[in-house]
Amino acid sequence: MAPAFVHRDRNTVCVIDASCPLGVSLVKRLLKRGYTVHAASYTYGQSINLGVAGKSTCSNLKKLASDNRRLKLFEADPFDYKSIIDAVKGCAGLFYTFELPPGDSYDELMVEGEVRSAHNALEACAQVETIERIVFTSSVTAVVWDDNRKLPDHVVEKDWSDPNFCRKFKLWHALAKTLAEKTAWALAMDRDVDMISVNAGLLTGPELSVTNPYLKGTQQMYENGVLVTVDVDFLVNAHIAVYENPSAYGRYLCFNNVICHPHDAVKFVQMLSPNASCLPPSDDLRVIKPRIQNRKLNELMVEFDAGTNLEA
Repeated sequence: MAPAFVHRDRNTVCVIDASCPLGVSLVKRLLKRGYTVHAASYTYGQSINLGVAGKSTCSNLKKLASDNRRLKLFEADPFDYKSIIDAVKGCAGLFYTFELPPGDSYDELMVEGEVRSAHNALEACAQVETIERIVFTSSVTAVVWDDNRKLPDHVVEKDWSDPNFCRKFKLWHALAKTLAEKTAWALAMDRDVDMISVNAGLLTGPELSVTNPYLKGTQQMYENGVLVTVDVDFLVNAHIAVYENPSAYGRYLCFNNVICHPHDAVKFVQMLSPNASCLPPSDDLRVIKPRIQNRKLNELMVEFDAGTNLEA
């Protein structure tokens, strides 16, 4: 199936934040598919130290840009929507994702910051006439956290995490993703912006560690049958698939692994702490029935051809 926008000259897109692991992978894959990409890296007002990893990513993007005329680099401040407008001008689509600044951790203040960033991204797109679709990266944590007595038998896209529950148990990552996505949806509907959200499971890869804020409440997620992960290739393909398919709509739960067996849980812990000398016993764990499904995304992905390239 040919990408939906190829015949309408809509193959220029923006990726924000292009410096995070998902952002970098999206930029590379979009270039391979023939897109022209505006890669905008968050600067946070130049007030933070990017660290070794951040500097390395920026350096890699610069090298990539020097080798590819279809890649244009931008700097954007998530708290300044005018800088986001500069990055998305001339683009038909925006792939938006938000990750913590290096060295920061989630708290109530960071929740407010992520909500503000989402608002600015949507506001910027509403003011750029060429923008036709936003793919908003959210999280499974914006779906699964609620009073366990109220958790449905099958968690699906219509479900939302309860902000009061998240506040009560200080699930700041879940609260940030929930409120940021709700803010984005409200503004998208108010400003008539076509938006799709990809609610991703825990992203696995070399950057994953026990400090990842998604992991708070892991034991409860396992017991509730909603502990899910996704690898970067599947997540990138899902983003591009929902962007290119004209019939895509609403929210899409995105994961390709459900951790519901004791031996899977042990492997998961080993992945988080590969240097641990002694792994926790799995005797106290039981096999859990999965209570989350991503049928909606899987049906859409059947039509997606990951090898399709646009004309440069």
